[in-house]
Amino acid sequence: MKKIIGWLAVLGLVFILAACGSSDENNGNADNNKKESGSASLYDDVMESGVLTVGTEGTYAPYTFHDEQGNLTGYDVEIIKEVASRMDLEVEFQETQWDSIFAGLNSERFDLIANQVGINEDRKANYDFSTPYTYSSAVVVVPEENQDITSFEDLEGKSSAQSLTSNYGAIAEEYDAELVGVEGLAQAIELIKQGRADVTVNDKLAVLDYINQQGSESIKIVDESEEVSEMAFVLNKGNSELVEAINEQLDAMREDGTLASISEDWFGEDVSVKQ
Repeated sequence: MKKIIGWLAVLGLVFILAACGSSDENNGNADNNKKESGSASLYDDVMESGVLTVGTEGTYAPYTFHDEQGNLTGYDVEIIKEVASRMDLEVEFQETQWDSIFAGLNSERFDLIANQVGINEDRKANYDFSTPYTYSSAVVVVPEENQDITSFEDLEGKSSAQSLTSNYGAIAEEYDAELVGVEGLAQAIELIKQGRADVTVNDKLAVLDYINQQGSESIKIVDESEEVSEMAFVLNKGNSELVEAINEQLDAMREDGTLASISEDWFGEDVSVKQ
């Protein structure tokens, strides 16, 4: 009787081990199936689903923000929607804070970022970029009646209203301007309009947006840096087919004037080409 019980215990153990082995094998097959199903390119996945998933802040006017009706809009939003439309795709936006937007791309929560991302060498080492759809540079802004300041070289000894931690403040200091601390562009412009500062050095796109919204009667741009920043859509490495498809549409939009039209609507001039 004890022998029978012993053999039953052994057989039971064999069945348990066999079941575990079968389970592990099935898990391995499931993993293999996942790999096989994910073997198609991102381009193929997007075209098959008909949806392009886009990461964006939604709080960065005039590029990506919500209008008074709560609709997501902005320069970048319009451009990527037009690109997707020409590819017969719908756009699904995933709104994400800037601090975590690249982590979202890394984890493939979305297919690309549309958020005025500047192209630089560090990012190019880790990501793929579309062709640029925005160009910007540092500009010198003065009151409309100003006659003394006409270039960066004229900043020496002048008071410049700047955010003290910004790159533009550093540029003003390079030309020996005396910095007056402000919290942002709007305050900087108020100070130069009131005569409490002579000038501000700032981002051309931000200044054009201000002029587009508020009018150009009180301020003017008198000089522009030759060093140009380029902004583009960002994708994970290894998605060249989707990058090429997006570039094809951007090129077509540039040729038929669509990019220029969107730019002029938002900034009053074409910022989609290098001046």
